[in-house]
Amino acid sequence: MIVQVVEQERLTRDVFRLWIEMEQDTPWSPGQFFHVRVGEGLDHVLRRPISLSEAVADRRFALVYRVVGAGTRWLAGRRPGSALDVLGPLGRGFPLHPGDGRVLVIGGGVGVPPLIQLAREVRRRGVEVTAVIGFREAQDVMLVDELAALGPVRLLTEDGSAGMPGRVTDALEEDLLRGADRFYACGPSPMLQAVQGKLSGHLPGYLSLEERMGCGIGVCMGCVHLLRRADGSPVYRRVCADGPVFPAEEVAFS
Repeated sequence: MIVQVVEQERLTRDVFRLWIEMEQDTPWSPGQFFHVRVGEGLDHVLRRPISLSEAVADRRFALVYRVVGAGTRWLAGRRPGSALDVLGPLGRGFPLHPGDGRVLVIGGGVGVPPLIQLAREVRRRGVEVTAVIGFREAQDVMLVDELAALGPVRLLTEDGSAGMPGRVTDALEEDLLRGADRFYACGPSPMLQAVQGKLSGHLPGYLSLEERMGCGIGVCMGCVHLLRRADGSPVYRRVCADGPVFPAEEVAFS
């Protein structure tokens, strides 16, 4: 699908927010992603999965990504009016629970952007939101104002240069968990594993997994991840098609 680039802005030294506009209204849910072609010709065959960060009127979407190589450098060079080849929105997003009164959204690094639209959808349903977000250092911090407009934010950096010193799990103490019904977490695998370990048995929730993907629609089986069934037996699921969001208690980490 060919879409138009509406706006491109730099959020940090290496993270950009790209707004695209579809030709028609498009169904979506928070936590889904777009599979974006990054380059022309045969230079970059594999698309890049980029999470949906914000949505406006079912037609305009924000994608936030980090520049890490030639493909994403090419993407950072797209200007308003440029055409972009995307597939999506794809995958299964964050399930919302009508009975919840308060939820935690927990993100690290480029795992923070997908929480923006999730928090907006939760607040739209009258549910309170508290955000816990972590970054390596002050110059990596982004999107605090967007989350602060929706509820309390606890900001942490590993070196203590902004917010509280530490990692997101350092903020997940009894005072924060009290009264919460559920959590949603998105970020690198070590962070998700730490969050899972900290909250297991205390609070139900969901993890949004990060994996490199080939096809983006579940055919190539290149992004499978180990999960556990209710009886403890192992099963592999496709992150692109069955996820990227899974119940936290089902996700297994090696």
